[in-house]
Amino acid sequence: MSLHIALALFLAGLVFPIIRTQRRAALLKWWSAKLLRILDVRLQIRGRRVAEHARNTVLTANHISWLDIFVINAAHPARFVAKSEIRGWPVVGWLCAMTGTIFIERGKRRDTARIAAVMHDALQAGDTLGLFPEGTTTAGDHLLKFNSSLFEPAIANHVHLAPVALRYLTAQGTRCEAVAFIGEQSFLQSLQAILGQRAITAELLFAPHIEVAGLNRRELAARAEAAVAAQLGVPLPKHRQKFDAAAAGPI
Repeated sequence: MSLHIALALFLAGLVFPIIRTQRRAALLKWWSAKLLRILDVRLQIRGRRVAEHARNTVLTANHISWLDIFVINAAHPARFVAKSEIRGWPVVGWLCAMTGTIFIERGKRRDTARIAAVMHDALQAGDTLGLFPEGTTTAGDHLLKFNSSLFEPAIANHVHLAPVALRYLTAQGTRCEAVAFIGEQSFLQSLQAILGQRAITAELLFAPHIEVAGLNRRELAARAEAAVAAQLGVPLPKHRQKFDAAAAGPI
C-alpha cells in the first residue's frame, strides 16, 4: 500500500503534468484498479457504462466513502468536483490537486460561475467529470437530496449526464458497513476497517444517460436522484439538506 501511494506521488508530481489527457486517464484507471486489488475489493459493473472515449460527459453518483473515487476511476477515469477542505488533507489533498480535482467553496453561490468555467475547459479538453451531489457521505442504506446547485455548470455546458449508483457488499452478499466513511472516523481508522474485511465487492450500477437540454438545474437534479435511487432500490429522500461547509461527514 505504501509503495503504491509512493508511485502515485511520483506519477502525479512528475508524469501527469507532461502527458496528454488520454494517457493520464489510462494511468489513473490502472492505478485505481491496482489499489482495489491491494485492498481486496472486487469491482462489478452493471448497466450501460460510459464509452471509453466519451466526451462532454459528467458522472453523478451517491457517496459512501473515500474509496468511491477510486472505484469509479477503475471503471471510467474522471476529474471530480470536491469540497475545498480536501485540499488541506495530508498527501490525499495534494494527490487530488495534482490529478485535476476541481475544488469548490461550499456554501458560496458566487463560486458556481467559476466552477462552470473550469468544468467547461475540462470538458473541452476531453476529461470526464464526476459529481457527488449529496454533498456528504452516507452509510449506503439511503440517499440524501441531490444539491441542485452542482448541476448548474452541467446545464451551462450542455453535457451528457451519466447517473451511477455505488454499493459495497461483504463476502456474504450483505451491505458492507465497514466501507462507509462517516462521522468522526479518521482516514486511518477507515483504512483499517476496510483491510479488516475478508473481501469486499464494489458494485457500480449505471443508469440510462440523461440529456440536459430543456431542463433546469432542479429538474436535472431530481432526475439524477431518481435514477440513482432506482438503481439502489431505496426511497427518494423526503427532506432537503443544506449544502454548506458545516455538512456532516468527511467528504
